[in-house]
Amino acid sequence: MKNIIPALFIIIMSVSGCVSKKPAASALPLTEEAPSPHAKFSDQSTWVLGYFVRDQITREPHSEWFVKGYDDYQINSESINKLLGVTHDGLTIKIVLGTWCPDSRREVPRFMKILDLWKFPMERLTLIGVDNAKLSPVGEYEKLDIQRVPTFILYENNIEAGRIIENPETSLEQDMVNILTQNDQKQIN
Repeated sequence: MKNIIPALFIIIMSVSGCVSKKPAASALPLTEEAPSPHAKFSDQSTWVLGYFVRDQITREPHSEWFVKGYDDYQINSESINKLLGVTHDGLTIKIVLGTWCPDSRREVPRFMKILDLWKFPMERLTLIGVDNAKLSPVGEYEKLDIQRVPTFILYENNIEAGRIIENPETSLEQDMVNILTQNDQKQIN
């Protein structure tokens, strides 16, 4: 019976994605699982909360998922070539993620690889870590209206241009192109 509760928790989290409404303080611990050589990202002690810098997810324990996800991601060459043709002048990006969330652990390294290939200035990137209730100790955080993680918010000249929420519609790089060129398309039509 003790092994069933953690297994059910994992199944529920996998099925529902990263949309838990349970606050971090009452999250079900997975301490009764069999020992693993890998970090348990559901363990609150591994969570990165609030504003943080990229280095915090590129070193242990997060490097376990970050480096693999970054290295393994196969860029869509057609989409990245389009993105390389889009200027990032006046662009800022916020990434809201949960280091406990499988979707965040999959998509964030991929997004970072795209930013590196695009040579996006990291000083214009803001990373915000949330708990499993999507809460973060960041001033005016509630104005971001985060429902799912990861959420990638692109701003052009401090005005939100668009979001990629949880999973891209096509690919991260193509969704970025679509967001950043939608105003150009409206002017052409």
